[in-house]
Amino acid sequence: MESNDDTVYVGKAGPDAAADRGWLLGHFKGAGDPRYSEAVEIKWGVHPPGDARAAWVRGEARTALLVLISGRFRVELPGRSVLLEEQGDYVVWGKGVDHSWHAEEESVVLTVRWPSVPGYRADEG
Repeated sequence: MESNDDTVYVGKAGPDAAADRGWLLGHFKGAGDPRYSEAVEIKWGVHPPGDARAAWVRGEARTALLVLISGRFRVELPGRSVLLEEQGDYVVWGKGVDHSWHAEEESVVLTVRWPSVPGYRADEG
């Protein structure tokens, strides 16, 4: 991790994500940190095979985009199961859409959510 000034941050997704439950950018970063944002949240998720949410996220307050970097990853949505199996496969869901997920193989996914809602946190699973 490297901070040159108040407007530039250079890092590595793996180590930086591991320090903050996967999150690289969002309202939860400190004020003055270039990774602070009220507009968007970005997560670098590294999941071992079989990793899954313990419970569905219900009443989601944000829109989300999930992009497969590597592996095989399944996203469960009401009435629909989406399998991401090729690098670059992605799924988008809107506010209020319940969801869950399961890593069928070791997987790396990039999640972008917006807006970044202070005080809102889906229970981690």
